[in-house]
Amino acid sequence: MVNIRSLDPSASPLDYYGSELRRLREAAGLNQAQLGACVFCTASLIGQIENARKVPTRKFSLRLDVALETGGVFERLIGLVLKSQPPTWFQAYADMEAKATYISTYQAQVIYGLLQTEVYGRALLSVDYPDRVDEMWAGRLERQRILERENPPVLWVVLDEAVLHREVGSRETMREQLAHLLTFLERPWVNIQVLPFSAGQHTGMVGTFTLLRFEDDPDIFYSESYDQPHMTANPELIRERSVGYARLQAAALSPEESAALIARVMEERYGHDPRPDARTVA
Repeated sequence: MVNIRSLDPSASPLDYYGSELRRLREAAGLNQAQLGACVFCTASLIGQIENARKVPTRKFSLRLDVALETGGVFERLIGLVLKSQPPTWFQAYADMEAKATYISTYQAQVIYGLLQTEVYGRALLSVDYPDRVDEMWAGRLERQRILERENPPVLWVVLDEAVLHREVGSRETMREQLAHLLTFLERPWVNIQVLPFSAGQHTGMVGTFTLLRFEDDPDIFYSESYDQPHMTANPELIRERSVGYARLQAAALSPEESAALIARVMEERYGHDPRPDARTVA
Protein backbone atom coordinates (compact mmCIF):
# COMPACT_ATOMS: atom_id res chain seq x y z
CA MET A 1 0.00 0.00 0.00
CA VAL A 2 1.31 3.45 -0.94
CA ASN A 3 2.06 5.65 2.06
CA ILE A 4 0.18 8.90 1.43
CA ARG A 5 1.17 11.82 3.58
CA SER A 6 -1.32 14.60 4.17
CA LEU A 7 0.24 17.85 2.99
CA ASP A 8 -0.51 21.44 3.84
CA PRO A 9 0.10 23.20 0.50
CA SER A 10 0.69 26.49 2.31
CA ALA A 11 3.46 25.08 4.51
CA SER A 12 6.24 25.57 1.97
CA PRO A 13 6.89 25.73 -1.79
CA LEU A 14 7.98 22.08 -1.63
CA ASP A 15 4.70 21.04 0.01
CA TYR A 16 2.73 23.01 -2.58
CA TYR A 17 4.70 21.37 -5.40
CA GLY A 18 3.99 17.91 -3.96
CA SER A 19 0.29 18.55 -3.50
CA GLU A 20 -0.04 19.89 -7.05
CA LEU A 21 1.81 16.90 -8.45
CA ARG A 22 -0.52 14.50 -6.66
CA ARG A 23 -3.63 16.44 -7.69
CA LEU A 24 -2.68 16.71 -11.36
CA ARG A 25 -1.45 13.11 -11.55
CA GLU A 26 -4.74 11.82 -10.17
CA ALA A 27 -6.69 14.15 -12.48
CA ALA A 28 -4.83 12.56 -15.40
CA GLY A 29 -5.87 9.09 -14.21
CA LEU A 30 -2.29 7.91 -13.62
CA ASN A 31 -0.82 6.03 -10.70
CA GLN A 32 2.71 6.75 -9.51
CA ALA A 33 4.28 3.93 -11.50
CA GLN A 34 2.57 5.02 -14.72
CA LEU A 35 3.69 8.62 -14.31
CA GLY A 36 7.18 7.46 -13.38
CA ALA A 37 7.39 5.55 -16.64
CA CYS A 38 6.44 8.73 -18.53
CA VAL A 39 9.14 10.85 -16.91
CA PHE A 40 11.83 8.14 -16.66
CA CYS A 41 11.91 7.63 -12.90
CA THR A 42 10.59 5.18 -10.30
CA ALA A 43 7.18 5.22 -8.64
CA SER A 44 9.06 5.60 -5.35
CA LEU A 45 10.58 8.91 -6.47
CA ILE A 46 7.16 10.20 -7.53
CA GLY A 47 5.85 9.27 -4.08
CA GLN A 48 8.74 10.96 -2.27
CA ILE A 49 8.19 14.19 -4.18
CA GLU A 50 4.43 14.08 -3.67
CA ASN A 51 5.07 13.66 0.06
CA ALA A 52 7.58 16.55 0.07
CA ARG A 53 10.37 14.24 1.18
CA LYS A 54 12.59 14.84 -1.83
CA VAL A 55 13.34 17.98 -3.82
CA PRO A 56 12.59 17.69 -7.56
CA THR A 57 15.01 18.87 -10.21
CA ARG A 58 14.37 21.34 -13.01
CA LYS A 59 14.70 18.56 -15.62
CA PHE A 60 12.14 16.44 -13.75
CA SER A 61 9.76 19.41 -13.68
CA LEU A 62 10.03 19.99 -17.41
CA ARG A 63 9.24 16.32 -18.03
CA LEU A 64 6.20 16.54 -15.74
CA ASP A 65 4.82 19.47 -17.73
CA VAL A 66 5.09 17.44 -20.92
CA ALA A 67 3.67 14.23 -19.44
CA LEU A 68 0.76 15.90 -17.66
CA GLU A 69 0.25 18.65 -20.26
CA THR A 70 0.25 21.31 -17.54
CA GLY A 71 1.37 24.26 -19.66
CA GLY A 72 4.51 24.97 -17.65
CA VAL A 73 3.05 24.76 -14.13
CA PHE A 74 5.95 22.76 -12.71
CA GLU A 75 8.58 24.76 -14.58
CA ARG A 76 7.25 27.84 -12.81
CA LEU A 77 6.98 26.14 -9.43
CA ILE A 78 10.46 24.65 -9.42
CA GLY A 79 12.12 28.06 -9.17
CA LEU A 80 10.25 28.78 -5.94
CA VAL A 81 11.06 25.33 -4.56
CA LEU A 82 14.78 25.58 -5.25
CA LYS A 83 15.05 29.12 -3.92
CA SER A 84 13.54 27.93 -0.64
CA GLN A 85 16.18 25.22 -0.07
CA PRO A 86 19.12 27.31 1.24
CA PRO A 87 18.97 28.20 4.95
CA THR A 88 16.45 30.92 5.78
CA TRP A 89 19.20 33.31 6.79
CA PHE A 90 20.77 33.02 3.31
CA GLN A 91 17.62 33.36 1.20
CA ALA A 92 17.48 37.16 1.41
CA TYR A 93 21.02 37.38 0.02
CA ALA A 94 20.27 34.88 -2.75
CA ASP A 95 17.28 37.00 -3.81
CA MET A 96 19.45 40.13 -3.96
CA GLU A 97 22.23 38.29 -5.80
CA ALA A 98 19.75 37.24 -8.49
CA LYS A 99 18.72 40.87 -9.05
CA ALA A 100 22.22 42.40 -9.05
CA THR A 101 23.79 43.77 -12.21
CA TYR A 102 27.34 43.78 -10.76
CA ILE A 103 28.72 41.35 -8.16
CA SER A 104 32.12 41.92 -6.56
CA THR A 105 33.27 39.29 -4.06
CA TYR A 106 36.41 38.50 -2.10
CA GLN A 107 36.65 34.85 -1.05
CA ALA A 108 39.18 33.93 1.62
CA GLN A 109 38.18 30.29 2.25
CA VAL A 110 36.34 28.63 -0.65
CA ILE A 111 35.36 29.08 -4.28
CA TYR A 112 32.39 31.44 -4.68
CA GLY A 113 29.11 29.51 -4.90
CA LEU A 114 28.30 30.67 -8.43
CA LEU A 115 31.55 29.13 -9.71
CA GLN A 116 31.52 25.81 -7.84
CA THR A 117 31.39 22.43 -9.53
CA GLU A 118 28.88 19.92 -8.25
CA VAL A 119 31.44 17.62 -6.62
CA TYR A 120 33.22 20.52 -4.92
CA GLY A 121 29.95 22.07 -3.75
CA ARG A 122 28.60 18.80 -2.42
CA ALA A 123 31.82 18.19 -0.48
CA LEU A 124 31.44 21.58 1.21
CA LEU A 125 27.75 21.12 1.96
CA SER A 126 28.32 17.68 3.47
CA VAL A 127 30.25 19.26 6.34
CA ASP A 128 27.31 21.17 7.85
CA TYR A 129 24.33 19.63 6.06
CA PRO A 130 25.13 15.90 5.67
CA ASP A 131 21.44 14.96 5.51
CA ARG A 132 20.44 17.71 3.07
CA VAL A 133 23.20 17.72 0.48
CA ASP A 134 20.87 16.98 -2.45
CA GLU A 135 18.46 19.75 -1.55
CA MET A 136 21.17 22.28 -0.72
CA TRP A 137 23.07 21.61 -3.93
CA ALA A 138 19.85 21.94 -5.96
CA GLY A 139 19.42 25.40 -4.46
CA ARG A 140 23.01 26.37 -5.24
CA LEU A 141 22.64 25.12 -8.80
CA GLU A 142 19.58 27.31 -9.15
CA ARG A 143 21.65 30.29 -8.04
CA GLN A 144 24.20 29.54 -10.76
CA ARG A 145 21.54 29.92 -13.46
CA ILE A 146 21.93 33.71 -13.31
CA LEU A 147 25.23 33.33 -15.18
CA GLU A 148 23.37 31.68 -18.05
CA ARG A 149 20.85 34.49 -18.53
CA GLU A 150 20.76 36.50 -21.73
CA ASN A 151 22.01 39.49 -19.73
CA PRO A 152 23.99 38.00 -16.84
CA PRO A 153 25.43 40.16 -14.08
CA VAL A 154 29.05 41.21 -14.26
CA LEU A 155 30.88 38.98 -11.77
CA TRP A 156 34.27 39.95 -10.36
CA VAL A 157 35.87 37.44 -8.00
CA VAL A 158 39.08 37.88 -6.00
CA LEU A 159 40.24 34.57 -4.54
CA ASP A 160 42.84 34.29 -1.83
CA GLU A 161 45.58 31.96 -3.06
CA ALA A 162 44.86 29.74 -0.04
CA VAL A 163 41.57 28.76 -1.69
CA LEU A 164 43.49 27.06 -4.48
CA HIS A 165 45.61 25.04 -2.08
CA ARG A 166 42.88 24.01 0.38
CA GLU A 167 41.90 20.51 -0.69
CA VAL A 168 38.12 20.11 -0.66
CA GLY A 169 36.76 16.63 -1.33
CA SER A 170 39.78 15.09 -3.03
CA ARG A 171 42.64 15.93 -5.36
CA GLU A 172 40.48 15.00 -8.34
CA THR A 173 37.71 17.25 -7.02
CA MET A 174 40.14 20.15 -6.82
CA ARG A 175 41.58 19.50 -10.26
CA GLU A 176 38.08 19.53 -11.75
CA GLN A 177 37.19 22.68 -9.82
CA LEU A 178 40.28 24.61 -10.88
CA ALA A 179 39.80 23.49 -14.49
CA HIS A 180 36.24 24.81 -14.24
CA LEU A 181 37.53 28.21 -13.13
CA LEU A 182 39.68 28.39 -16.23
CA THR A 183 36.63 27.99 -18.47
CA PHE A 184 35.41 31.40 -17.36
CA LEU A 185 38.25 33.03 -19.28
CA GLU A 186 35.92 32.75 -22.27
CA ARG A 187 33.22 34.85 -20.58
CA PRO A 188 33.94 38.58 -20.69
CA TRP A 189 31.48 39.35 -17.89
CA VAL A 190 33.26 37.00 -15.44
CA ASN A 191 36.65 38.07 -14.09
CA ILE A 192 38.73 36.03 -11.66
CA GLN A 193 41.80 37.34 -9.87
CA VAL A 194 43.99 35.56 -7.34
CA LEU A 195 45.43 37.45 -4.39
CA PRO A 196 48.85 35.77 -3.99
CA PHE A 197 50.51 34.92 -0.69
CA SER A 198 53.21 37.43 -1.64
CA ALA A 199 50.69 40.27 -1.18
CA GLY A 200 51.24 39.98 2.57
CA GLN A 201 48.81 41.83 4.82
CA HIS A 202 45.80 43.28 3.01
CA THR A 203 42.37 44.84 3.52
CA GLY A 204 40.61 41.50 2.95
CA MET A 205 42.03 39.99 6.12
CA VAL A 206 38.78 40.94 7.89
CA GLY A 207 37.23 38.05 5.96
CA THR A 208 35.09 37.16 2.96
CA PHE A 209 32.63 39.80 1.76
CA THR A 210 30.50 40.65 -1.28
CA LEU A 211 29.27 43.89 -2.82
CA LEU A 212 26.11 43.90 -4.95
CA ARG A 213 25.20 46.73 -7.33
CA PHE A 214 21.81 47.28 -8.95
CA GLU A 215 20.33 49.35 -11.74
CA ASP A 216 17.96 51.40 -9.58
CA ASP A 217 18.50 50.31 -5.98
CA PRO A 218 21.22 51.12 -3.42
CA ASP A 219 24.33 48.95 -3.28
CA ILE A 220 24.40 46.09 -0.78
CA PHE A 221 27.25 44.84 1.40
CA TYR A 222 27.11 41.22 2.57
CA SER A 223 29.29 39.16 4.89
CA GLU A 224 28.84 36.12 7.12
CA SER A 225 29.80 35.28 10.69
CA TYR A 226 29.26 32.24 12.92
CA ASP A 227 26.02 33.49 14.45
CA GLN A 228 24.35 35.44 11.64
CA PRO A 229 24.87 37.04 8.23
CA HIS A 230 25.26 40.78 7.83
CA MET A 231 23.62 42.57 4.91
CA THR A 232 23.33 46.34 4.75
CA ALA A 233 22.95 49.29 2.41
CA ASN A 234 24.77 51.65 4.81
CA PRO A 235 26.48 54.13 2.43
CA GLU A 236 29.50 54.69 4.69
CA LEU A 237 30.23 50.97 4.92
CA ILE A 238 29.61 50.53 1.19
CA ARG A 239 32.11 53.30 0.45
CA GLU A 240 34.72 51.86 2.82
CA ARG A 241 34.43 48.32 1.48
CA SER A 242 34.32 49.51 -2.15
CA VAL A 243 37.67 51.22 -1.61
CA GLY A 244 38.92 48.09 0.16
CA TYR A 245 37.83 45.94 -2.76
CA ALA A 246 39.61 48.23 -5.23
CA ARG A 247 42.77 47.76 -3.18
CA LEU A 248 42.35 44.00 -3.28
CA GLN A 249 41.99 44.12 -7.06
CA ALA A 250 45.13 46.24 -7.31
CA ALA A 251 47.13 43.87 -5.09
CA ALA A 252 45.89 40.74 -6.88
CA LEU A 253 47.37 39.20 -9.99
CA SER A 254 45.82 40.21 -13.29
CA PRO A 255 43.13 37.87 -14.67
CA GLU A 256 45.68 36.46 -17.11
CA GLU A 257 48.35 35.98 -14.43
CA SER A 258 45.71 34.50 -12.14
CA ALA A 259 44.69 31.96 -14.78
CA ALA A 260 48.34 30.96 -15.15
CA LEU A 261 48.67 30.46 -11.39
CA ILE A 262 45.43 28.44 -11.24
CA ALA A 263 46.68 26.22 -14.06
CA ARG A 264 50.05 25.78 -12.35
CA VAL A 265 48.51 24.80 -9.00
CA MET A 266 46.12 22.49 -10.79
CA GLU A 267 48.99 20.61 -12.41
CA GLU A 268 51.62 20.74 -9.68
CA ARG A 269 49.39 20.12 -6.67
CA TYR A 270 46.53 18.09 -8.10
CA GLY A 271 47.79 16.77 -11.41
CA HIS A 272 49.94 13.90 -10.24
CA ASP A 273 50.38 11.58 -7.28
CA PRO A 274 52.77 13.36 -4.88
CA ARG A 275 53.60 10.24 -2.84
CA PRO A 276 57.35 9.39 -2.87
CA ASP A 277 56.69 5.77 -3.87
CA ALA A 278 54.24 6.63 -6.65
CA ARG A 279 54.97 4.92 -9.97
CA THR A 280 54.16 6.27 -13.40
CA VAL A 281 51.98 3.96 -15.43
CA ALA A 282 52.75 3.93 -19.15
